[in-house]
Amino acid sequence: MKNFWKEFFLRGLICASAGPMVLAIIYGILGAIGAVEAFSPREVCMGILTITLLAFTAAGMTAIYQMEQLPLPIMILLHGGVLYIAYILTYLLNGWLHNSLVPILVFTGIFVAGYAVIWLIIYCVTKAKTEALNKKLKGKLE
Repeated sequence: MKNFWKEFFLRGLICASAGPMVLAIIYGILGAIGAVEAFSPREVCMGILTITLLAFTAAGMTAIYQMEQLPLPIMILLHGGVLYIAYILTYLLNGWLHNSLVPILVFTGIFVAGYAVIWLIIYCVTKAKTEALNKKLKGKLE
């Protein structure tokens, strides 16, 4: 478990700076298209802090897959659960998602579907690479 936390913080710190860059791009686009004229200091501060923490958490949680003590389905559920909590809190705290049942359910559905699609892609790519490697190994063994 100690190794997990070390890896979590290392990965999180490496990627945390990407959050504010993404936020700057989003704010820049909103300004360029005229969707927002100005941001209050509170909005900017909250956005920077929450997005930095979100990037830190999202990157850090990939360390869960280094823990060989847990079965893969449990790791996927833990990873997805922590990401979901981090994203929904970030969206709610910044006012990007209305704090009512329907928007939260829509967000949840989109999040679960997106997470499942990403994992399906990872599974298919990994399976194809494994099969190709097994073919090469069988050819060398014969």
